[in-house]
Amino acid sequence: MKVLIATEKPFSKVAVDGIKEVTDAAGYELVLLEKYTEKSQLLEAVADADALIVRSDKVDADVIAAAKQLKIVVRAGAGYDNLDLDACTKAGVIAMNTPGQNANSVAELVFGMLVMAVRNFYNGTSGTELKGKKLGILAFGNVGRNVARIAKGFGMDIMAYDAFCPAEAIEAAGVTAAKNQDELFEQCDVVSLHIPATPETKKSINATLVGKMKKGGILVNTARKEVIDEESLLALMQERTDLKYVADIKPDMDADFAAKCEGRYFATPKKMGAQTAEANVNAGIAAANQIVAFLRDGVTKFKLN
Repeated sequence: MKVLIATEKPFSKVAVDGIKEVTDAAGYELVLLEKYTEKSQLLEAVADADALIVRSDKVDADVIAAAKQLKIVVRAGAGYDNLDLDACTKAGVIAMNTPGQNANSVAELVFGMLVMAVRNFYNGTSGTELKGKKLGILAFGNVGRNVARIAKGFGMDIMAYDAFCPAEAIEAAGVTAAKNQDELFEQCDVVSLHIPATPETKKSINATLVGKMKKGGILVNTARKEVIDEESLLALMQERTDLKYVADIKPDMDADFAAKCEGRYFATPKKMGAQTAEANVNAGIAAANQIVAFLRDGVTKFKLN
Protein backbone atom coordinates (compact mmCIF):
# COMPACT_ATOMS: atom_id res chain seq x y z
CA MET A 1 0.00 0.00 0.00
CA LYS A 2 1.29 3.45 -0.90
CA VAL A 3 0.43 6.43 1.33
CA LEU A 4 1.02 9.87 -0.19
CA ILE A 5 1.44 13.01 1.89
CA ALA A 6 0.65 15.91 -0.46
CA THR A 7 1.22 19.22 1.31
CA GLU A 8 1.78 22.56 -0.36
CA LYS A 9 2.55 23.78 3.17
CA PRO A 10 4.52 20.85 4.63
CA PHE A 11 4.09 19.15 7.97
CA SER A 12 6.95 19.62 10.42
CA LYS A 13 9.74 17.03 10.34
CA VAL A 14 8.54 15.70 13.69
CA ALA A 15 5.06 15.17 12.24
CA VAL A 16 6.39 13.43 9.12
CA ASP A 17 8.61 11.21 11.25
CA GLY A 18 5.59 10.29 13.38
CA ILE A 19 3.49 9.52 10.30
CA LYS A 20 6.31 7.38 8.87
CA GLU A 21 6.55 5.44 12.11
CA VAL A 22 2.85 4.57 11.84
CA THR A 23 2.98 3.61 8.15
CA ASP A 24 6.24 1.65 8.52
CA ALA A 25 4.73 -0.38 11.36
CA ALA A 26 1.82 -1.25 9.07
CA GLY A 27 4.15 -2.21 6.23
CA TYR A 28 3.05 0.65 3.97
CA GLU A 29 5.22 2.79 1.70
CA LEU A 30 5.21 6.52 2.51
CA VAL A 31 5.76 9.07 -0.28
CA LEU A 32 6.11 12.84 0.15
CA LEU A 33 5.03 15.62 -2.19
CA GLU A 34 5.91 18.87 -0.42
CA LYS A 35 5.84 22.52 -1.49
CA TYR A 36 4.45 21.65 -4.91
CA THR A 37 3.61 24.63 -7.10
CA GLU A 38 1.50 23.11 -9.88
CA LYS A 39 -1.67 21.04 -9.72
CA SER A 40 -0.13 18.73 -12.35
CA GLN A 41 2.46 17.65 -9.79
CA LEU A 42 -0.30 16.51 -7.45
CA LEU A 43 -2.15 14.74 -10.26
CA GLU A 44 0.99 12.83 -11.18
CA ALA A 45 1.90 11.93 -7.60
CA VAL A 46 -1.55 10.65 -6.66
CA ALA A 47 -1.86 8.33 -9.70
CA ASP A 48 -0.69 5.20 -7.86
CA ALA A 49 -1.50 6.15 -4.25
CA ASP A 50 -3.80 3.98 -2.15
CA ALA A 51 -4.18 6.62 0.57
CA LEU A 52 -3.73 10.39 0.64
CA ILE A 53 -3.03 12.78 3.51
CA VAL A 54 -3.50 16.52 2.89
CA ARG A 55 -3.72 19.70 4.93
CA SER A 56 -5.47 22.60 3.17
CA ASP A 57 -4.66 21.19 -0.26
CA LYS A 58 -7.64 20.96 -2.62
CA VAL A 59 -8.74 17.45 -3.47
CA ASP A 60 -11.22 18.12 -6.27
CA ALA A 61 -12.80 15.97 -8.96
CA ASP A 62 -9.64 16.18 -11.11
CA VAL A 63 -7.48 14.83 -8.31
CA ILE A 64 -9.91 12.02 -7.56
CA ALA A 65 -10.12 11.11 -11.26
CA ALA A 66 -6.33 10.92 -11.48
CA ALA A 67 -6.08 8.72 -8.36
CA LYS A 68 -7.13 5.41 -9.90
CA GLN A 69 -6.06 3.32 -6.89
CA LEU A 70 -7.14 5.72 -4.15
CA LYS A 71 -9.19 4.21 -1.34
CA ILE A 72 -9.06 6.92 1.33
CA VAL A 73 -8.18 10.60 1.69
CA VAL A 74 -7.72 12.21 5.11
CA ARG A 75 -7.68 15.94 5.72
CA ALA A 76 -5.32 16.49 8.68
CA GLY A 77 -7.50 19.01 10.51
CA ALA A 78 -11.09 19.67 11.41
CA GLY A 79 -12.33 21.63 8.41
CA TYR A 80 -12.85 19.69 5.19
CA ASP A 81 -14.23 22.14 2.65
CA ASN A 82 -11.11 21.49 0.54
CA LEU A 83 -12.34 17.93 -0.12
CA ASP A 84 -14.86 17.28 -2.91
CA LEU A 85 -17.04 14.80 -1.04
CA ASP A 86 -19.33 14.15 -4.02
CA ALA A 87 -16.39 13.22 -6.22
CA CYS A 88 -15.00 10.97 -3.48
CA THR A 89 -18.33 9.21 -3.06
CA LYS A 90 -18.80 8.64 -6.80
CA ALA A 91 -15.31 7.14 -7.02
CA GLY A 92 -15.78 4.96 -3.94
CA VAL A 93 -13.13 6.88 -1.98
CA ILE A 94 -13.60 7.30 1.76
CA ALA A 95 -13.01 10.88 2.98
CA MET A 96 -12.13 11.67 6.58
CA ASN A 97 -10.93 14.54 8.76
CA THR A 98 -9.18 14.48 12.14
CA PRO A 99 -11.56 16.34 14.49
CA GLY A 100 -10.23 17.51 17.82
CA GLN A 101 -6.52 17.35 17.00
CA ASN A 102 -6.26 21.13 16.45
CA ALA A 103 -8.90 22.09 19.02
CA ASN A 104 -6.64 23.40 21.77
CA SER A 105 -4.46 25.28 19.28
CA VAL A 106 -7.49 27.11 17.86
CA ALA A 107 -8.93 27.79 21.32
CA GLU A 108 -5.70 29.34 22.56
CA LEU A 109 -5.59 31.60 19.49
CA VAL A 110 -9.11 32.82 20.33
CA PHE A 111 -7.80 34.15 23.63
CA GLY A 112 -4.59 35.49 22.13
CA MET A 113 -6.65 37.69 19.82
CA LEU A 114 -9.27 38.42 22.45
CA VAL A 115 -6.80 39.73 25.03
CA MET A 116 -5.31 41.92 22.31
CA ALA A 117 -8.76 43.24 21.43
CA VAL A 118 -9.85 44.13 24.97
CA ARG A 119 -6.50 45.91 25.50
CA ASN A 120 -7.21 48.09 22.45
CA PHE A 121 -4.63 46.26 20.34
CA TYR A 122 -1.88 47.48 22.69
CA ASN A 123 -2.13 51.06 21.47
CA GLY A 124 -1.15 52.50 24.85
CA THR A 125 -4.68 53.38 26.00
CA SER A 126 -6.57 51.86 28.91
CA GLY A 127 -8.45 48.69 27.98
CA THR A 128 -10.71 46.30 29.86
CA GLU A 129 -10.47 42.82 31.38
CA LEU A 130 -12.08 39.54 30.39
CA LYS A 131 -12.95 38.57 33.95
CA GLY A 132 -16.66 38.89 34.57
CA LYS A 133 -17.56 39.37 30.91
CA LYS A 134 -20.02 37.04 29.21
CA LEU A 135 -18.60 34.89 26.43
CA GLY A 136 -20.89 33.37 23.82
CA ILE A 137 -19.69 30.26 21.98
CA LEU A 138 -21.47 29.52 18.70
CA ALA A 139 -21.12 25.74 18.13
CA PHE A 140 -20.05 23.56 21.02
CA GLY A 141 -17.80 20.99 19.36
CA ASN A 142 -14.18 20.18 20.14
CA VAL A 143 -12.96 23.75 19.72
CA GLY A 144 -15.95 25.30 21.49
CA ARG A 145 -15.43 23.04 24.50
CA ASN A 146 -11.76 24.01 24.71
CA VAL A 147 -12.71 27.70 24.48
CA ALA A 148 -15.09 27.17 27.40
CA ARG A 149 -12.36 25.43 29.42
CA ILE A 150 -9.94 28.31 28.95
CA ALA A 151 -12.64 30.95 29.56
CA LYS A 152 -13.30 29.47 32.99
CA GLY A 153 -9.70 30.23 33.89
CA PHE A 154 -10.25 33.87 32.92
CA GLY A 155 -13.29 34.02 35.20
CA MET A 156 -15.73 34.63 32.36
CA ASP A 157 -19.45 33.89 32.39
CA ILE A 158 -19.98 31.39 29.55
CA MET A 159 -22.96 30.73 27.30
CA ALA A 160 -23.15 28.50 24.22
CA TYR A 161 -25.53 27.60 21.43
CA ASP A 162 -25.28 24.66 19.07
CA ALA A 163 -28.17 23.56 16.87
CA PHE A 164 -26.83 20.00 16.92
CA CYS A 165 -25.77 19.71 20.56
CA PRO A 166 -28.49 19.21 23.20
CA ALA A 167 -28.81 21.92 25.84
CA GLU A 168 -28.33 19.22 28.48
CA ALA A 169 -24.86 18.40 27.12
CA ILE A 170 -23.88 22.08 27.16
CA GLU A 171 -25.14 22.52 30.72
CA ALA A 172 -23.31 19.34 31.79
CA ALA A 173 -20.06 21.05 30.75
CA GLY A 174 -20.77 23.88 33.20
CA VAL A 175 -21.91 26.27 30.47
CA THR A 176 -25.26 28.07 30.16
CA ALA A 177 -27.19 26.92 27.09
CA ALA A 178 -28.72 29.70 24.98
CA LYS A 179 -32.14 29.06 23.47
CA ASN A 180 -31.02 30.26 20.04
CA GLN A 181 -28.44 32.35 18.17
CA ASP A 182 -30.30 35.57 18.82
CA GLU A 183 -30.18 35.11 22.58
CA LEU A 184 -26.46 34.33 22.42
CA PHE A 185 -25.67 37.59 20.61
CA GLU A 186 -28.08 39.65 22.72
CA GLN A 187 -26.64 38.52 26.05
CA CYS A 188 -22.91 38.26 25.41
CA ASP A 189 -20.06 40.77 25.46
CA VAL A 190 -17.97 38.50 23.24
CA VAL A 191 -19.10 35.94 20.67
CA SER A 192 -16.64 33.33 19.36
CA LEU A 193 -17.59 31.55 16.13
CA HIS A 194 -16.93 27.84 15.62
CA ILE A 195 -19.46 26.93 12.95
CA PRO A 196 -18.53 25.23 9.66
CA ALA A 197 -19.11 26.82 6.27
CA THR A 198 -22.26 25.13 4.96
CA PRO A 199 -25.08 26.35 2.72
CA GLU A 200 -27.01 27.15 5.91
CA THR A 201 -24.21 29.06 7.67
CA LYS A 202 -22.59 30.98 4.82
CA LYS A 203 -23.12 34.73 5.38
CA SER A 204 -25.31 33.88 8.38
CA ILE A 205 -23.29 36.16 10.68
CA ASN A 206 -24.69 39.45 9.49
CA ALA A 207 -25.46 42.97 10.67
CA THR A 208 -28.87 41.99 12.03
CA LEU A 209 -27.35 39.32 14.27
CA VAL A 210 -24.15 41.10 15.34
CA GLY A 211 -26.13 44.31 15.84
CA LYS A 212 -27.87 42.63 18.79
CA MET A 213 -24.60 42.63 20.77
CA LYS A 214 -24.07 44.81 23.82
CA LYS A 215 -22.12 48.06 23.61
CA GLY A 216 -18.42 47.27 23.27
CA GLY A 217 -19.12 43.84 21.81
CA ILE A 218 -16.33 41.78 20.25
CA LEU A 219 -16.81 39.21 17.48
CA VAL A 220 -14.09 36.54 17.18
CA ASN A 221 -13.90 34.36 14.08
CA THR A 222 -11.61 31.33 13.98
CA ALA A 223 -14.11 29.38 11.88
CA ARG A 224 -14.37 30.26 8.19
CA LYS A 225 -14.50 33.63 6.43
CA GLU A 226 -17.49 32.45 4.40
CA VAL A 227 -19.79 32.50 7.45
CA ILE A 228 -19.50 36.30 7.63
CA ASP A 229 -21.70 38.62 5.58
CA GLU A 230 -18.80 41.02 5.13
CA GLU A 231 -20.64 43.90 3.50
CA SER A 232 -23.33 44.13 6.17
CA LEU A 233 -20.85 43.63 9.03
CA LEU A 234 -18.63 46.43 7.70
CA ALA A 235 -21.63 48.74 7.37
CA LEU A 236 -22.70 47.90 10.93
CA MET A 237 -19.23 48.55 12.33
CA GLN A 238 -19.21 51.97 10.72
CA GLU A 239 -22.49 52.74 12.48
CA ARG A 240 -21.56 51.01 15.74
CA THR A 241 -18.09 52.36 16.44
CA ASP A 242 -18.07 50.45 19.74
CA LEU A 243 -17.83 47.05 18.05
CA LYS A 244 -14.63 45.11 17.34
CA TYR A 245 -13.95 42.23 14.97
CA VAL A 246 -10.92 39.89 15.13
CA ALA A 247 -10.35 36.93 12.82
CA ASP A 248 -7.69 34.37 12.06
CA ILE A 249 -8.30 34.56 8.33
CA LYS A 250 -8.44 37.70 6.21
CA PRO A 251 -11.88 38.65 4.95
CA ASP A 252 -12.21 39.34 1.22
CA MET A 253 -12.84 42.96 2.28
CA ASP A 254 -9.79 43.11 4.54
CA ALA A 255 -8.56 46.45 3.14
CA ASP A 256 -11.97 48.03 3.73
CA PHE A 257 -12.21 46.76 7.29
CA ALA A 258 -8.66 47.95 8.04
CA ALA A 259 -9.29 51.41 6.60
CA LYS A 260 -12.79 52.02 7.94
CA CYS A 261 -12.51 50.26 11.32
CA GLU A 262 -9.03 51.31 12.36
CA GLY A 263 -8.27 50.30 15.94
CA ARG A 264 -11.25 47.93 16.05
CA TYR A 265 -10.28 45.25 13.55
CA PHE A 266 -7.53 42.66 13.22
CA ALA A 267 -6.95 39.65 10.96
CA THR A 268 -3.98 37.31 10.86
CA PRO A 269 -2.11 37.19 7.52
CA LYS A 270 -3.27 33.60 6.97
CA LYS A 271 -5.44 31.09 8.80
CA MET A 272 -3.42 30.29 11.90
CA GLY A 273 -5.74 28.34 14.20
CA ALA A 274 -3.86 25.08 13.68
CA GLN A 275 -0.42 26.68 13.27
CA THR A 276 1.32 25.17 16.29
CA ALA A 277 3.92 22.43 16.42
CA GLU A 278 1.68 20.34 18.64
CA ALA A 279 -1.40 20.59 16.40
CA ASN A 280 0.72 19.87 13.32
CA VAL A 281 2.03 16.65 14.84
CA ASN A 282 -1.28 15.57 16.38
CA ALA A 283 -3.29 15.97 13.16
CA GLY A 284 -0.69 14.27 10.96
CA ILE A 285 -0.28 11.22 13.17
CA ALA A 286 -4.04 10.96 13.67
CA ALA A 287 -4.48 10.93 9.87
CA ALA A 288 -1.93 8.12 9.52
CA ASN A 289 -3.58 6.07 12.27
CA GLN A 290 -7.00 6.51 10.66
CA ILE A 291 -5.65 5.33 7.30
CA VAL A 292 -4.12 2.21 8.83
CA ALA A 293 -7.29 1.49 10.82
CA PHE A 294 -9.39 1.78 7.66
CA LEU A 295 -7.14 -0.17 5.28
CA ARG A 296 -6.41 -2.91 7.80
CA ASP A 297 -9.65 -3.19 9.76
CA GLY A 298 -12.27 -1.22 7.82
CA VAL A 299 -12.71 1.39 10.57
CA THR A 300 -14.70 4.39 9.28
CA LYS A 301 -15.20 6.34 12.51
CA PHE A 302 -14.41 9.77 11.01
CA LYS A 303 -15.97 9.17 7.59
CA LEU A 304 -17.42 12.32 5.98
CA ASN A 305 -19.15 10.91 2.92
